[in-house]
Amino acid sequence: MPASRSRLSVIFFTILVDLIGFGIIIPILPYYAQRLGAGGFGLGALMGVYSLMQFVATALLGRTSDRVGRRPILLATMLCNALGYLLFAAAHSYAVLFVARVVSGFAGGNISAAQAYVADITSPAERSRGMGVIGAAFGLGFIIGPAIGGLSAHYLGPAAPGLVAAGLSLVNFVSAYAILPESLGMEHRTTRGTWDLSHITDAIRDPHLGPLMAAWGIAPFAFAGYSVALPLWAGVVFGWHEQQLGWLFTVIGLTAALVQGYFFGKLASRTGDRALLVAGAFGMAVAIAVIPALHTTLVLYGWTVVLAFANSIFGPAASGLVSVLADATEQGAVLGAAQALAALGRLLGPIVVGIAYDTSATAAFLTAGAVMAVGGVATLRVSKTKRTDARREAQAHRRIDA
Repeated sequence: MPASRSRLSVIFFTILVDLIGFGIIIPILPYYAQRLGAGGFGLGALMGVYSLMQFVATALLGRTSDRVGRRPILLATMLCNALGYLLFAAAHSYAVLFVARVVSGFAGGNISAAQAYVADITSPAERSRGMGVIGAAFGLGFIIGPAIGGLSAHYLGPAAPGLVAAGLSLVNFVSAYAILPESLGMEHRTTRGTWDLSHITDAIRDPHLGPLMAAWGIAPFAFAGYSVALPLWAGVVFGWHEQQLGWLFTVIGLTAALVQGYFFGKLASRTGDRALLVAGAFGMAVAIAVIPALHTTLVLYGWTVVLAFANSIFGPAASGLVSVLADATEQGAVLGAAQALAALGRLLGPIVVGIAYDTSATAAFLTAGAVMAVGGVATLRVSKTKRTDARREAQAHRRIDA
């Protein structure tokens, strides 16, 4: 096995274990927070602060890894993750639970270092396949993690999922310490401005990229808001607890893995990325807004598959369009800007929709659905032009502005 392939296997395992630990917490957090007195806003704040810390850490850890190497960052965040999960398991107050999410959110920013590791060990021709390894680890993590979380909470008690996730993080640390080599040579290490956010404003102001950037921020806002409202609503309407929510998120993960692993490529070759982007945006809007009208778990599962399908065609289409509309020399910066906007969406969505839920469950889902519909309108404005034409037109705009 070539060295790069063996190291890809190691980083795949590293990310997979990390994401399983994250997935374990997903179905537990809403009911854990409720037992500690949190309502819609309190749960939204727990999810929002995780995304805020991830946003901060993505920039900080990614650029720090350019200076000190990838391995120290990945190892340190594994230990940080274990601490966050232990705090989660031991939380007997909302304040401790909040601190646990702060710690785990910061550790979750290691995805930027993991992506940089993959870039270090792959050639440009292999880069897409290498990044696909991260996507596959995400998909499997969201299939396995929620199932483990729901079952362990149901059979072993509310503290069990946090302890299981902490144990996985420690196993991850030990195995990575033993077998994960450094990928960044001393000759390639650099020092950059950590908090330079100009790439975000540049992407938003670009006439071709602006609508796409809006969609990147709005979709996570709506989906994260839905993730706050749904567990609270299902608990009241259907009497759901951790186990049932765990199975629902497992269905979302399975649908995402099937769509992104098989159907997306076939659909994209027939319709193009832009059509899938538009369909995914409006599909998510409808699937979220319709929730208050559902009266059986079977119908809820059906609309969940619709939502997961729409989300799973939206994400890859949005990433693919970056490669069409961004200059070849700026794709990394534009993708970084898109991920930053997505993190901000995941920060604001849970808080706004959580506040709406405290007013009424129907208002929460309609708010999230309406925001997603705005994102759908933004996708209609995404340019159909190819990269070379888009670059030429953008340069003409800049000359006129000058």
